[in-house]
Amino acid sequence: MELELRFEFGKNWSKYLNSLTEEKVQEALVSLQKFLQIIDIENKTFIDVGSGSGLFSLAAKILGARVTSFDYDLDSVNCTKFLKEKYNIKNDWDICQGSILDDDFIKKRGQFDIVYSWGVLHHTGQMFHAFENVSTLVRSDGYLFISIYNDQGRASERWKWIKKTYNNSNFFIRSILILYTFIRFWGISILKDTLKGNPFKSWMNYGKNDRGMTAYHDLIDWVGGYPFEVAKPEDVFQYFKSKDFTLEKMKTYCGGISCNEYLFRKNK
Repeated sequence: MELELRFEFGKNWSKYLNSLTEEKVQEALVSLQKFLQIIDIENKTFIDVGSGSGLFSLAAKILGARVTSFDYDLDSVNCTKFLKEKYNIKNDWDICQGSILDDDFIKKRGQFDIVYSWGVLHHTGQMFHAFENVSTLVRSDGYLFISIYNDQGRASERWKWIKKTYNNSNFFIRSILILYTFIRFWGISILKDTLKGNPFKSWMNYGKNDRGMTAYHDLIDWVGGYPFEVAKPEDVFQYFKSKDFTLEKMKTYCGGISCNEYLFRKNK
């Protein structure tokens, strides 16, 4: 895989932060609480691997965790620092630039009660190397919360081609791919909303009661997100089982394109 070809995730997240509201922060907080409901994260150590916009690092901090955030993308690091400054958080939130693929960097991080990496490891270009390193960040009896793109076989291969083409192309071609993806994902919903007299209701309400995202920025993240790898749920399960983890919770999408979510616990 061509590691030098990479979508600029951080620039997209920077634009997303311009639309960030307190409502979206609360949605992110609730979604984190919902999936981690078996865990009281107050005063727990929490590392956000690939912090992106920084929103979920912020959510963990609001919930009382002692947070460490890092990202490979410097723009994403700056997004996370922006939120820390915006919310005037002085203590227990460390932010740095680094890669989950950098073995020495990971060894220096230590271990954590909760390791969080949502929609990140499949964009590294070396997903199973990322799995290996992220597993070492979890302390004994700690938790690992990850999400990984669902393997759709040929459909996934087609999307990989689209993503690679997007990152290799000029503005005109990128615009065509964005329009295609918009129609593919949103055409039916917008048509239904239009027939009900509210054309963009679903688009505008995207992310509510979920993760606080916006439809536009998720669309750009999807069409551009490269490198791109996928995995079947059973493959993720078997890998982490071999690393002495127990699956505590899982959310799958019945063959869809979304990320499957996993909560593992590292055995004592």
